[in-house]
Amino acid sequence: MDWCFMRIVIDAMGSDNHPEPDVVGAVEAAREFGDTLILTGDKNQINPILSQQDTTGLDIQVKHTFQAICMTDKPSEVIKSKPDSSVHVGLKLVKNGEADAFVSMGNTGAILGAAMLRAVGLGRIKGIKRPSIGVIFPIKSRPFLIDNGTNAECKPEYLLQFGIMGSLYVERMRGITNPRVGLISNGEEEGKGTELIREAGSLLAASGLNYVGNIEPKEFVFGSVDVAVCDGFTGNILMKTAEAIAKYMSEEIRTQIQAGPVTAVGGLLAKPAFAKVRKQLNPEEVGGAPLLGVDGVVIIGHGRSSAYAVKQAVRQARRMVENKVVEAIMTGLTK
Repeated sequence: MDWCFMRIVIDAMGSDNHPEPDVVGAVEAAREFGDTLILTGDKNQINPILSQQDTTGLDIQVKHTFQAICMTDKPSEVIKSKPDSSVHVGLKLVKNGEADAFVSMGNTGAILGAAMLRAVGLGRIKGIKRPSIGVIFPIKSRPFLIDNGTNAECKPEYLLQFGIMGSLYVERMRGITNPRVGLISNGEEEGKGTELIREAGSLLAASGLNYVGNIEPKEFVFGSVDVAVCDGFTGNILMKTAEAIAKYMSEEIRTQIQAGPVTAVGGLLAKPAFAKVRKQLNPEEVGGAPLLGVDGVVIIGHGRSSAYAVKQAVRQARRMVENKVVEAIMTGLTK
Protein backbone atom coordinates (compact mmCIF):
# COMPACT_ATOMS: atom_id res chain seq x y z
CA MET A 1 0.00 0.00 0.00
CA ASP A 2 1.27 3.45 -0.90
CA TRP A 3 2.30 5.64 2.01
CA CYS A 4 -0.33 8.22 2.85
CA PHE A 5 -0.30 11.14 5.23
CA MET A 6 -2.96 11.30 7.91
CA ARG A 7 -4.42 13.54 10.56
CA ILE A 8 -4.14 11.90 13.97
CA VAL A 9 -5.58 13.38 17.16
CA ILE A 10 -3.73 12.81 20.42
CA ASP A 11 -5.39 13.54 23.74
CA ALA A 12 -2.60 15.58 25.33
CA MET A 13 -4.25 15.37 28.76
CA GLY A 14 -4.47 11.58 28.76
CA SER A 15 -1.42 10.01 30.41
CA ASP A 16 -0.67 9.97 34.12
CA ASN A 17 2.20 12.41 33.53
CA HIS A 18 0.45 14.53 30.93
CA PRO A 19 1.12 16.42 28.86
CA GLU A 20 4.83 15.63 28.47
CA PRO A 21 4.73 12.00 27.22
CA ASP A 22 1.72 12.77 25.05
CA VAL A 23 3.31 15.85 23.45
CA VAL A 24 6.78 14.34 23.01
CA GLY A 25 5.22 11.18 21.57
CA ALA A 26 3.25 13.30 19.12
CA VAL A 27 6.42 15.05 17.98
CA GLU A 28 8.21 11.73 17.51
CA ALA A 29 5.25 10.36 15.55
CA ALA A 30 5.05 13.44 13.33
CA ARG A 31 8.78 13.17 12.64
CA GLU A 32 8.64 9.45 11.78
CA PHE A 33 5.37 9.30 9.83
CA GLY A 34 5.11 12.81 8.41
CA ASP A 35 1.49 13.08 9.54
CA THR A 36 -0.47 16.02 10.88
CA LEU A 37 -0.72 15.57 14.66
CA ILE A 38 -3.49 17.42 16.49
CA LEU A 39 -3.06 17.80 20.24
CA THR A 40 -6.25 18.39 22.21
CA GLY A 41 -6.04 19.88 25.68
CA ASP A 42 -4.97 22.91 27.66
CA LYS A 43 -2.68 25.00 25.45
CA ASN A 44 -1.15 26.60 28.54
CA GLN A 45 0.22 23.20 29.53
CA ILE A 46 0.88 21.88 26.03
CA ASN A 47 2.75 24.79 24.45
CA PRO A 48 5.61 25.02 27.00
CA ILE A 49 6.42 21.34 26.39
CA LEU A 50 6.02 21.72 22.65
CA SER A 51 8.36 24.73 22.59
CA GLN A 52 11.15 22.56 24.03
CA GLN A 53 10.96 20.12 21.09
CA ASP A 54 12.47 20.40 17.64
CA THR A 55 9.36 20.72 15.50
CA THR A 56 11.07 22.06 12.39
CA GLY A 57 9.11 20.99 9.32
CA LEU A 58 6.48 19.17 11.38
CA ASP A 59 2.74 19.81 11.20
CA ILE A 60 1.66 19.78 14.84
CA GLN A 61 -1.49 21.64 15.81
CA VAL A 62 -2.96 22.43 19.22
CA LYS A 63 -6.73 22.41 19.73
CA HIS A 64 -7.35 24.18 23.01
CA THR A 65 -9.94 22.73 25.40
CA PHE A 66 -11.13 24.12 28.70
CA GLN A 67 -11.75 20.78 30.35
CA ALA A 68 -9.88 17.53 30.92
CA ILE A 69 -10.98 14.11 32.15
CA CYS A 70 -8.97 12.72 35.07
CA MET A 71 -8.29 9.07 35.78
CA THR A 72 -10.38 9.37 38.96
CA ASP A 73 -13.42 10.83 37.19
CA LYS A 74 -16.51 8.64 36.97
CA PRO A 75 -17.23 7.92 33.28
CA SER A 76 -21.01 8.12 33.73
CA GLU A 77 -20.68 11.67 35.08
CA VAL A 78 -17.99 13.27 32.91
CA ILE A 79 -19.48 12.13 29.61
CA LYS A 80 -22.14 14.81 30.08
CA SER A 81 -20.49 17.19 32.55
CA LYS A 82 -17.28 17.79 30.56
CA PRO A 83 -18.39 18.36 26.94
CA ASP A 84 -15.29 20.46 26.20
CA SER A 85 -12.79 17.87 27.40
CA SER A 86 -9.78 16.85 25.33
CA VAL A 87 -11.50 13.47 24.78
CA HIS A 88 -14.81 14.90 23.56
CA VAL A 89 -13.17 17.44 21.27
CA GLY A 90 -10.79 14.86 19.83
CA LEU A 91 -13.57 12.38 19.07
CA LYS A 92 -15.66 15.10 17.43
CA LEU A 93 -12.76 15.93 15.11
CA VAL A 94 -12.82 12.32 13.89
CA LYS A 95 -16.61 12.25 13.68
CA ASN A 96 -16.68 15.46 11.60
CA GLY A 97 -14.05 14.18 9.17
CA GLU A 98 -11.39 16.64 10.39
CA ALA A 99 -9.14 13.81 11.59
CA ASP A 100 -8.61 10.15 10.74
CA ALA A 101 -8.05 8.62 14.18
CA PHE A 102 -8.04 9.37 17.90
CA VAL A 103 -5.37 8.24 20.38
CA SER A 104 -5.53 8.60 24.16
CA MET A 105 -3.68 7.28 27.20
CA GLY A 106 -6.53 8.46 29.41
CA ASN A 107 -9.54 7.19 31.35
CA THR A 108 -10.64 4.05 29.48
CA GLY A 109 -14.21 4.08 30.78
CA ALA A 110 -14.74 7.72 29.85
CA ILE A 111 -13.26 7.25 26.37
CA LEU A 112 -15.43 4.19 25.80
CA GLY A 113 -18.58 5.95 27.02
CA ALA A 114 -17.97 9.09 24.97
CA ALA A 115 -16.99 7.17 21.84
CA MET A 116 -20.11 4.96 21.99
CA LEU A 117 -22.58 7.85 22.10
CA ARG A 118 -23.21 9.42 18.72
CA ALA A 119 -24.41 12.65 20.34
CA VAL A 120 -21.02 13.34 21.94
CA GLY A 121 -18.65 10.97 20.13
CA LEU A 122 -18.58 8.50 17.25
CA GLY A 123 -21.46 6.17 17.95
CA ARG A 124 -21.55 2.41 17.48
CA ILE A 125 -21.29 0.73 14.11
CA LYS A 126 -24.79 -0.31 13.05
CA GLY A 127 -25.55 -3.76 14.44
CA ILE A 128 -22.87 -3.73 17.14
CA LYS A 129 -24.32 -4.53 20.54
CA ARG A 130 -21.20 -3.81 22.62
CA PRO A 131 -17.95 -2.21 21.43
CA SER A 132 -14.91 -4.01 22.78
CA ILE A 133 -11.25 -3.37 23.47
CA GLY A 134 -8.91 -5.99 22.08
CA VAL A 135 -5.18 -6.28 22.55
CA ILE A 136 -2.33 -8.00 20.76
CA PHE A 137 -0.48 -10.04 23.37
CA PRO A 138 3.24 -9.16 23.18
CA ILE A 139 4.44 -12.75 22.79
CA LYS A 140 5.89 -14.71 19.86
CA SER A 141 2.60 -15.80 18.25
CA ARG A 142 1.03 -12.34 18.84
CA PRO A 143 -2.53 -13.59 19.50
CA PHE A 144 -5.35 -11.07 19.72
CA LEU A 145 -7.36 -11.11 22.97
CA ILE A 146 -10.88 -9.67 22.92
CA ASP A 147 -12.46 -8.49 25.31
CA ASN A 148 -9.70 -7.02 27.44
CA GLY A 149 -11.85 -5.44 30.14
CA THR A 150 -14.56 -3.41 28.42
CA ASN A 151 -17.56 -5.64 29.15
CA ALA A 152 -17.35 -7.51 32.45
CA GLU A 153 -20.80 -8.98 32.01
CA CYS A 154 -21.62 -10.45 28.63
CA LYS A 155 -24.29 -12.30 26.69
CA PRO A 156 -23.47 -15.07 24.18
CA GLU A 157 -24.23 -12.79 21.22
CA TYR A 158 -21.68 -10.26 22.51
CA LEU A 159 -18.95 -12.91 22.45
CA LEU A 160 -20.00 -13.86 18.91
CA GLN A 161 -19.53 -10.27 17.78
CA PHE A 162 -16.19 -10.07 19.60
CA GLY A 163 -15.10 -13.09 17.57
CA ILE A 164 -16.23 -11.50 14.30
CA MET A 165 -14.54 -8.16 15.05
CA GLY A 166 -11.36 -9.85 16.29
CA SER A 167 -11.16 -12.06 13.21
CA LEU A 168 -11.56 -9.09 10.86
CA TYR A 169 -9.01 -7.06 12.81
CA VAL A 170 -6.38 -9.82 12.64
CA GLU A 171 -7.10 -10.46 8.98
CA ARG A 172 -6.59 -6.79 8.09
CA MET A 173 -3.80 -5.90 10.51
CA ARG A 174 -1.72 -9.09 10.40
CA GLY A 175 -2.59 -10.35 6.92
CA ILE A 176 -3.79 -13.73 8.20
CA THR A 177 -6.44 -15.26 5.97
CA ASN A 178 -9.27 -16.97 7.85
CA PRO A 179 -7.80 -16.48 11.37
CA ARG A 180 -8.27 -19.23 13.94
CA VAL A 181 -10.73 -18.18 16.64
CA GLY A 182 -10.94 -19.85 20.06
CA LEU A 183 -13.07 -19.34 23.15
CA ILE A 184 -11.18 -19.14 26.44
CA SER A 185 -12.53 -21.69 28.91
CA ASN A 186 -11.43 -23.93 31.77
CA GLY A 187 -11.11 -26.92 29.45
CA GLU A 188 -10.92 -27.82 25.77
CA GLU A 189 -13.93 -30.14 25.81
CA GLU A 190 -17.10 -28.78 24.20
CA GLY A 191 -19.21 -29.10 27.36
CA LYS A 192 -16.73 -27.27 29.60
CA GLY A 193 -17.25 -23.77 30.95
CA THR A 194 -20.16 -21.71 32.20
CA GLU A 195 -23.52 -21.46 30.49
CA LEU A 196 -22.23 -18.30 28.79
CA ILE A 197 -19.26 -20.20 27.32
CA ARG A 198 -21.40 -23.12 26.13
CA GLU A 199 -23.98 -20.90 24.45
CA ALA A 200 -21.35 -18.62 22.91
CA GLY A 201 -19.50 -21.69 21.64
CA SER A 202 -22.59 -22.85 19.78
CA LEU A 203 -22.99 -19.43 18.15
CA LEU A 204 -19.33 -19.24 17.15
CA ALA A 205 -19.42 -22.78 15.73
CA ALA A 206 -22.32 -21.79 13.44
CA SER A 207 -20.89 -18.37 12.53
CA GLY A 208 -18.76 -19.27 9.52
CA LEU A 209 -15.62 -18.15 11.36
CA ASN A 210 -12.63 -20.48 11.55
CA TYR A 211 -13.70 -21.50 15.04
CA VAL A 212 -11.45 -24.11 16.67
CA GLY A 213 -13.47 -24.50 19.88
CA ASN A 214 -12.63 -24.00 23.54
CA ILE A 215 -9.06 -23.24 24.49
CA GLU A 216 -7.26 -23.05 27.81
CA PRO A 217 -4.81 -20.21 28.53
CA LYS A 218 -1.85 -22.44 27.64
CA GLU A 219 -3.18 -22.88 24.07
CA PHE A 220 -3.60 -19.14 23.84
CA VAL A 221 -0.02 -18.52 24.92
CA PHE A 222 1.53 -21.21 22.70
CA GLY A 223 -0.10 -20.12 19.47
CA SER A 224 -3.09 -22.41 18.94
CA VAL A 225 -5.30 -19.48 17.90
CA ASP A 226 -4.98 -16.07 16.29
CA VAL A 227 -7.99 -14.63 18.14
CA ALA A 228 -9.03 -15.52 21.70
CA VAL A 229 -12.55 -14.54 22.76
CA CYS A 230 -13.69 -14.00 26.34
CA ASP A 231 -15.74 -11.67 28.51
CA GLY A 232 -14.03 -8.53 29.75
CA PHE A 233 -13.70 -9.75 33.33
CA THR A 234 -11.79 -12.86 32.26
CA GLY A 235 -9.72 -10.99 29.70
CA ASN A 236 -8.63 -8.30 32.12
CA ILE A 237 -7.59 -10.82 34.76
CA LEU A 238 -5.71 -12.85 32.14
CA MET A 239 -3.83 -9.78 30.93
CA LYS A 240 -2.95 -8.49 34.40
CA THR A 241 -1.85 -11.95 35.55
CA ALA A 242 0.42 -12.29 32.51
CA GLU A 243 1.93 -8.85 33.18
CA ALA A 244 2.56 -9.73 36.84
CA ILE A 245 4.16 -13.09 35.99
CA ALA A 246 6.40 -11.48 33.37
CA LYS A 247 7.53 -8.85 35.89
CA TYR A 248 8.14 -11.47 38.57
CA MET A 249 10.18 -13.69 36.24
CA SER A 250 12.27 -10.75 35.08
CA GLU A 251 13.08 -9.68 38.64
CA GLU A 252 13.79 -13.25 39.77
CA ILE A 253 16.17 -13.90 36.85
CA ARG A 254 17.98 -10.65 37.62
CA THR A 255 18.31 -11.65 41.28
CA GLN A 256 19.72 -15.08 40.44
CA ILE A 257 22.16 -13.68 37.88
CA GLN A 258 23.56 -11.29 40.49
CA ALA A 259 23.85 -14.06 43.09
CA GLY A 260 27.48 -14.94 42.28
CA PRO A 261 30.41 -14.40 39.89
CA VAL A 262 29.66 -17.45 37.70
CA THR A 263 26.04 -16.54 37.13
CA ALA A 264 27.06 -12.91 36.61
CA VAL A 265 29.37 -13.94 33.74
CA GLY A 266 26.62 -16.16 32.30
CA GLY A 267 24.18 -13.29 32.52
CA LEU A 268 26.59 -11.01 30.68
CA LEU A 269 26.94 -13.55 27.87
CA ALA A 270 23.17 -13.97 27.66
CA LYS A 271 22.47 -10.22 27.78
CA PRO A 272 21.68 -9.88 24.03
CA ALA A 273 19.15 -12.72 24.27
CA PHE A 274 17.53 -11.18 27.35
CA ALA A 275 17.30 -7.84 25.53
CA LYS A 276 15.41 -9.45 22.63
CA VAL A 277 12.97 -11.16 24.97
CA ARG A 278 12.49 -7.96 26.96
CA LYS A 279 11.64 -6.04 23.79
CA GLN A 280 9.23 -8.74 22.64
CA LEU A 281 7.38 -8.73 25.97
CA ASN A 282 7.34 -4.95 26.32
CA PRO A 283 3.70 -3.77 25.97
CA GLU A 284 4.94 -0.34 24.89
CA GLU A 285 5.98 -1.89 21.57
CA VAL A 286 2.28 -2.32 20.83
CA GLY A 287 1.45 1.16 22.12
CA GLY A 288 -2.25 0.78 22.71
CA ALA A 289 -5.37 -1.28 22.18
CA PRO A 290 -8.05 -0.73 19.54
CA LEU A 291 -11.62 0.03 20.55
CA LEU A 292 -13.57 -2.04 18.04
CA GLY A 293 -17.22 -1.53 17.23
CA VAL A 294 -17.35 2.28 17.20
CA ASP A 295 -17.66 4.27 13.99
CA GLY A 296 -14.06 5.45 13.81
CA VAL A 297 -10.51 4.51 14.73
CA VAL A 298 -9.78 4.81 18.47
CA ILE A 299 -6.62 3.58 20.22
CA ILE A 300 -6.43 3.55 24.02
CA GLY A 301 -3.09 3.21 25.79
CA HIS A 302 -1.98 2.77 29.40
CA GLY A 303 -1.88 5.76 31.71
CA ARG A 304 1.77 5.04 32.51
CA SER A 305 2.72 5.23 28.82
CA SER A 306 5.98 6.83 27.78
CA ALA A 307 6.48 9.05 24.75
CA TYR A 308 7.64 5.95 22.84
CA ALA A 309 4.37 4.14 23.65
CA VAL A 310 2.39 7.16 22.45
CA LYS A 311 4.29 7.09 19.16
CA GLN A 312 3.62 3.35 18.80
CA ALA A 313 -0.08 3.96 19.50
CA VAL A 314 -0.10 6.43 16.61
CA ARG A 315 1.50 3.72 14.47
CA GLN A 316 -1.36 1.38 15.41
CA ALA A 317 -3.96 4.03 14.62
CA ARG A 318 -2.60 4.87 11.19
CA ARG A 319 -2.31 1.16 10.29
CA MET A 320 -5.98 0.69 11.24
CA VAL A 321 -6.89 3.55 8.92
CA GLU A 322 -4.69 2.21 6.11
CA ASN A 323 -6.13 -1.27 6.40
CA LYS A 324 -9.73 -0.03 6.64
CA VAL A 325 -10.54 -2.02 9.78
CA VAL A 326 -13.68 -0.03 10.63
CA GLU A 327 -15.03 -0.48 7.10
CA ALA A 328 -14.26 -4.22 7.26
CA ILE A 329 -16.27 -4.57 10.48
CA MET A 330 -19.19 -2.69 8.94
CA THR A 331 -19.18 -5.03 5.95
CA GLY A 332 -18.51 -8.17 8.02
CA LEU A 333 -21.57 -7.68 10.19
CA THR A 334 -23.87 -7.69 7.16
CA LYS A 335 -22.65 -11.06 5.84
